Amino acid sequence: MVDMDDSPQEITSLVGREVYSNSGVFVGEVEDLQLNVDGEAVTGLALGNLNAELFTTETETGQGVIVPYRWVRAVGDVVLVNDVVERVRDPDEEQEELVA
Repeated sequence: MVDMDDSPQEITSLVGREVYSNSGVFVGEVEDLQLNVDGEAVTGLALGNLNAELFTTETETGQGVIVPYRWVRAVGDVVLVNDVVERVRDPDEEQEELVA
């Protein structure tokens, strides 16, 4: 069950949580946070341990990705993000699929 409690939490409590899309697809694991210090807000989640089917290039090169925090739908035992993360692709990859 997702905890929708609005009480303040330590931002470090997000680190290590698994991230899933709304449709239940594993996206990755929170490794770090992107912050706007002046605005005192989280602006993104830096993910590692990525789903290789969604992020082929990044998993091959050992890179992570940053998911904009505005995509986050819920935070509880896991983090739920919009399904749009499943549709994020490299434009070159899309072109190759159209040609193939």
